[in-house]
Amino acid sequence: LSTGFEENVNPAAKFFKLSITDPKIIDLFKKEKFDIVNHHAAQIDVRKSVSDPLFDANINILGTISLLQSCVNNSVKKIIFASTGGAIYGEQEYFPADEAHPTSPISPYGITKLTIEKYLYFYFLEHKLNYTILRYANVYGPRQNPFGEAGVVAIFANKLLNGEQPVINGSGKQTRDYVFVEDVVKANLLTVKDEQCDIYNVGTAIETNVNAIYKILNDTIGKGQEEKHGPAAPGEQKRSVITSEKLYKKFNWKPAISIKEGLKKTVDYFGEII
Repeated sequence: LSTGFEENVNPAAKFFKLSITDPKIIDLFKKEKFDIVNHHAAQIDVRKSVSDPLFDANINILGTISLLQSCVNNSVKKIIFASTGGAIYGEQEYFPADEAHPTSPISPYGITKLTIEKYLYFYFLEHKLNYTILRYANVYGPRQNPFGEAGVVAIFANKLLNGEQPVINGSGKQTRDYVFVEDVVKANLLTVKDEQCDIYNVGTAIETNVNAIYKILNDTIGKGQEEKHGPAAPGEQKRSVITSEKLYKKFNWKPAISIKEGLKKTVDYFGEII
């Protein structure tokens, strides 16, 4: 929960607050006897990965290898890994990117995600640990932490609702593929029982630039704040958009929530808690 809140955890779930780098993870696996691991624990800030690659690698690579070893040692049947469709392809050669697109990440964050994908393949070959890799577009929605450096929708919405001035990095013309959190959850549930090791993009195939996100949020909230731009962020791609055609063909998954509907749901959520 480095970027989340404990109150968001389903009360029916057992909750153990541990870092994936904590040796106590080994004892937890021995005690709980998990069947499936859904791995979303990570350092997710691209800018943090650029400024401190060692910190990023320690969590995202070494922490995950520790997790994989615990899976093998305790007969876990499968792991679902939250990878990145935004950072793993780098500056794209074609749009939208499918899973066969060359992987050329330009940030340490993207590099660590790609590294773990390779480790998952190794653990399958060596230990028969089944896996599903989900390469997410930019996930947004209610309950996202608005106080970190990652998650532009939550940051902008929270600041606008509080009458503060958000800052757009660079020109704001950089594009992303924004996918609503409910749609991402459905993709996870659909792949839980899949016995074939594979990689799937989870996105909308729609590019939206940051200026457009700001305008929709600003119009929805009705504060009338003008755009304010700051320096471009290091390690940030110019364009990113992915296709989920493979996921659709296998599981009939497609995004159900449009960007305008998703942003409205997000604004409504933050409006209630402020």
